[in-house]
Amino acid sequence: MPKRKLLVVEDDTGLQRQLRWSLDDFDVVAAGDRETALTLLRRHQPAVVTMDLGLPPDADGASEGLALLQQILTIAPDTKVIVLSGNRDRTNVLKAIAMGAYDFHQKPLEAELLRLVIERAYFLHAVQQDQRRILQIEADSPLAGIISRDPGMLKVCRNVEKVAPSSATVLLLGASGSGKELIARGLHRLSPRNDKRFVAINCAAIPEHLLESELFGFEKGAFTGAVRQTPGKIELAQGGTFFLDEIGDMAMALQGKLLRFLQERVIERVGGRSEIPIDVRIVCATHRNLKGLVNEGTFREDLFYRLSEIVLVIPSLRERMGDAVLLAQHFKNRFCATEGRATMHFCPDALIAIEAYSWPGNVREMENCIKRAVIMAEGTQISTSDLGLPDAPVADESIDLRTARNAAEYRVMVKALARSGGNIAKAAEMLGVSRPTLYDLMAHHGIK
Repeated sequence: MPKRKLLVVEDDTGLQRQLRWSLDDFDVVAAGDRETALTLLRRHQPAVVTMDLGLPPDADGASEGLALLQQILTIAPDTKVIVLSGNRDRTNVLKAIAMGAYDFHQKPLEAELLRLVIERAYFLHAVQQDQRRILQIEADSPLAGIISRDPGMLKVCRNVEKVAPSSATVLLLGASGSGKELIARGLHRLSPRNDKRFVAINCAAIPEHLLESELFGFEKGAFTGAVRQTPGKIELAQGGTFFLDEIGDMAMALQGKLLRFLQERVIERVGGRSEIPIDVRIVCATHRNLKGLVNEGTFREDLFYRLSEIVLVIPSLRERMGDAVLLAQHFKNRFCATEGRATMHFCPDALIAIEAYSWPGNVREMENCIKRAVIMAEGTQISTSDLGLPDAPVADESIDLRTARNAAEYRVMVKALARSGGNIAKAAEMLGVSRPTLYDLMAHHGIK
């Protein structure tokens, strides 16, 4: 196999030769200043860089080395930078680590120990690249974006896979921000209509007097400003899937026209006289209690039954055991990549705060929270102050011993699996049990 490329940034030519000789397992390219280092970085794209902070023109300080470190992590955020430092550079080493350096090694150099640190950096880089490829494969899957280990959410995903091939109308119920549109898009991608358009409209976001023309379209001259014939959203979705979000906010007058379309599968544009046959799959969603609206007389009962051929209830994030940390790790990795930040980690207190918070805004609130934390955090660790979450109230626990014990076992196992990224060995170490014991407990509680 070809040797792995290693960039050595060192202005001492004697030390450069020593590093080339002692690290002959690698294809070493050396630079003595910042400009040369950046040129070699762009040309060779090494996974690992070793660098001295004292570079010309500030060979006795660290300003040039820290500036180079910042540029390396901006150009290639996944690169593992190992800082080589003397005893007097402790303050600057800590600055480098806080900026995103992977590790440091103290001078005078011990070749075997340095080689071990470099090998570990290559290994971590390879693992992260594999994980990125896996995430890309998952991103291309029909249910991309739905990340969960919660039994309730996994059941919803299984039901989506069952329902998608049919032509049944689907009603999605769930709180705002819980992922209703992701489920709707998953239904479309898994259906025979996936080569046609997915068209979405939010009934609450469009004024009542405009919603009819948005849905059904209009003819030229139908009203003031209608200067040309315009097809509606339903017509644009011909052959595909039409998603009506927040259907519970639709006005009563328009509900009757939607019901006629669902029954007859034809539409008439506003100001038109001809019927246009439409073949679309209808998926609706709302955060409101439609049965309650029917009882209040603000939602048509016949429309409710027409829409609810298949009903899928999406659990809120606070009901999804262990998913908060799982999603937080996912968003953290995603925003580190998009915002050009080095690999970041949550401190233990931050993970506890994420688990304890009720997330009233669901996944959407978490996404915004983690994005803000990634942007605002100093260094490579995200703290509780970066998250900005309020203190969580203490919940009233059950006093039934067996129920409480089972619930506690389940809860800590799911938390350990979430924090370890599904690594059984790490989760078992966190829990203080052997791997066989953890497997037995997972089987007992139905955790896959």
